[in-house]
Amino acid sequence: MNSDEAPVYIGIDPGLGTTGYGVLRFESGNTVLIDAGTIKSSPDDLLPARLDELYTGLIEVIDSFHPEAMGLEQVYSHYRHPATAIKMGHARGVLCLAGQRRNLRIIPLPSTTIKKLVTGKGRASKEQVAGMVRHLLGISEEIRPDDVTDALAAAIAAYESERYDRKYKRNSSRHG
Repeated sequence: MNSDEAPVYIGIDPGLGTTGYGVLRFESGNTVLIDAGTIKSSPDDLLPARLDELYTGLIEVIDSFHPEAMGLEQVYSHYRHPATAIKMGHARGVLCLAGQRRNLRIIPLPSTTIKKLVTGKGRASKEQVAGMVRHLLGISEEIRPDDVTDALAAAIAAYESERYDRKYKRNSSRHG
């Protein structure tokens, strides 16, 4: 990406059955929706085939839109469901690999950080996050499924996180 081009970020809401993605461009104070959707794997397939579907699906999206960075929601799983945590870890791993293979900056973000960067509140409800995502994108209708909304929020949060880091580093280097 040239320094004159508006940055493009992809957000990912990882899931073994359904992974949400959202591709956004940040230009002159505006957030522009480029594409959003889901990548699905068949529950009838064995785990390696499902992981391959997620990997190749994300590679196709990355190759189509050429983002420079990927905001990836960190997976939270309750200790009472270790099998779910392991499957989610596999899915997240191949999604990270896809981003790494395309030389994206991977920005892992806990859900509380995503909520804080999008709404200003780390404990915001799903409805509050969805409402702010729609507001920032200038969309009046509901975004479905929730995986897509969460992915768009991850892209916004990744951009804001790096923007904050650049601003902070620039200011601290002046005083340092």
